Formats: sequence, structure tokens, C-alpha cells
Amino acid sequence: MVKIICIVDDEEDLIENLSIDMKELRPDWVVKTFQSGLDALKEIMQGQVSLVVTDIAMPDMDGYELFGRIKDYDERLPVIMMTGFGYDPNHVLVRSKQDGLQDILYKPFETNKLVELIESRLT
Repeated sequence: MVKIICIVDDEEDLIENLSIDMKELRPDWVVKTFQSGLDALKEIMQGQVSLVVTDIAMPDMDGYELFGRIKDYDERLPVIMMTGFGYDPNHVLVRSKQDGLQDILYKPFETNKLVELIESRLT
């Protein structure tokens, strides 16, 4: 079965570089990138996505809202959040963890670390 990974971040350079690196490390994965949470959600709702990697801070729909909508659609779909922010007790990461988020990556991170995390969630 083909693994489809959605990467959502409004930073175009970041998602392009991640996509290139991930395709190099895992050529059997299909990596789809989106700069908009709404566009990603449309793809996710088609039911073929295996896992979502999303940034938190985005202009149209933040990562927390996207996470909530994904969980409403399919609570089993794995979501990994990325952030450049440190720990804050009122931060969206705390709420997301309370709502079931399991994985957070702090930017900057090595692509191979992300790939290992994705693999652990896809098994």
C-alpha cells in the first residue's frame, strides 16, 4: 500500500526542502505539500492520506484547528506537529497534547528524525 504523507506549512522553502529530502530517503512514499490548512484538509478528506505533518502557525487555519478537524474526520490518522516556538503553558501544543496529539518536532530538525518518527507512526 502506498504511503501518502501530507506536509502543511506556510513556509514554501521549508516544505519544498522537506519534500525533496523525504523523497530521497523514502522514494516509495508519496509526499504532498500544502501551504494552506484548508487545501490540505481537502486532500485529507479524500481518504487516501496516511499521515499529516503540520506547522502550528499558519495564516488561514492554524495547526491546532487542522488537528481538530482531522481528528473529527478520522481520529486514527496520525498527526505530527512542527513548531519553532519553545514551551509555553498556554501554547497550542499543550491543548493539542490534551486532545491526543502524540508527536511534536521543534524546528530546526533533521529530516531523518522526521522520517523515523513517521515510520514509527505508520507501523
